Order: sequence, then structure tokens, then C-alpha cells
Amino acid sequence: MTEADDAQGGRASEAWAPGDQILWRYLRNGRVLDCRPVTVVRDDPDQLAVWLAGGTRRVKPVLPDGSDVRTAPLGNRFRLGLIPAVQEWFGTGVLMLARPGEPWSVWLFWGPDRRLNGWYVNLERPRERWSGGVDTEDLVLDVWVTPDRRWHFKDEDELAASRDAGRFTDAEVDDIYATGRRAVEVVKAWGPPFCDNWEDFRPDPGWPLPDLPDGWDALPRTA
Repeated sequence: MTEADDAQGGRASEAWAPGDQILWRYLRNGRVLDCRPVTVVRDDPDQLAVWLAGGTRRVKPVLPDGSDVRTAPLGNRFRLGLIPAVQEWFGTGVLMLARPGEPWSVWLFWGPDRRLNGWYVNLERPRERWSGGVDTEDLVLDVWVTPDRRWHFKDEDELAASRDAGRFTDAEVDDIYATGRRAVEVVKAWGPPFCDNWEDFRPDPGWPLPDLPDGWDALPRTA
């Protein structure tokens, strides 16, 4: 998926093949603020798995002056507005896993020695597939899981700050925590995808680095 026309296409109905390049995007208020060109590892009715390679040009949200969001004081972090900026994804790469209908995705991080650092459970809206990738919305709260299966909530302070700034209501925050607790139950049971040996994954060295296409911020047609 490299053409702007494809980025503006309709909803996807067919599975992607291993090696296909798609976009994994996070929207807010109908605007793309985070766009990650990724390579498909697996796509079937039970699992979408994609690889975000180190060195990939991607889009991330930054403050209006171009600085990183976390440089702003917590109380202002969700009040200053965000703009998309093209930056390079550094590190050894991330495997991103999503099961249909689950309001989270699970990311695996490795160190330079290829030892697993941990599992990052990103709470998000159920993903909507389109011809060029998947779209969702980040829910701020996350769960970090260590290789020895210990877990803790992450970014609780940011979720509270986003509520205070009016992004989420109290009821929505309660729902987000309920979603987090559901994810934790999967962790405690060591259900999919944790039990599926993804920690042994290695990307195909022949995969080219995905491009960030023109039209990366175009929304798919609905008709």
C-alpha cells in the first residue's frame, strides 16, 4: 500500500498477505495524529500481526511548537492541542498484535540483544479496517507486562489529566478502566496472544522498510 488513492479507498474485505505494507493509524476527532507504516506478519480471523521496523518514517502527535508531548506539564498536556509530525521510529522494532473486536492491541518490545523487554497492552477503540490499513483511537491508559508476567497500569496520571481537560467524561474513564481490567484478566490467564510464543518472532530480513505514503492522513471513503 503505497498510493494515495489506496489510502482513500473503501473498507477492506480481504485478508492481507504476509509482507504486505499497510498503515496502522490513531485518530482523534476525525483527524489522523499517529500513522505507522507496518509490514503484515499474519492476518486471519483470529489475529492481525504487523511489524513496525526501526528506522521507519512515521507520524506522531507533537505539541504545536513541535516539541514532544511529555515535555509539557501534566496539567497542560491535553489542553495545548496536538499536530502530526513526521519522525523516525527508533529502536529494534515492535511487533503489534490485535484480535478482532478487542479494545486493545498488544505490542512486544525487545532490547538490542533480542531479549524480550515486555508486553505493552495499548487500550484503544476496536480497529476499523480499510483497504490500506486499520484506524482506531488511543484511550491513554495502558498495561505493562513484564516477561515474568507481572503487570501494572501505565499512564494513569495522563488519563486523569485528559479527563480534567475534557477529553473524557468520568463515565468514559470508568469504562476505560473496565476495559483495562478485562485486559488484565487475559494477562492473568495468560491467554492469547501472550500464550502464542510471539516472543520468539523474528522479522523476515528481506522485508523492505515501508514508506510513509502521500495521503497518509486521508480518511477512507464509506461509499
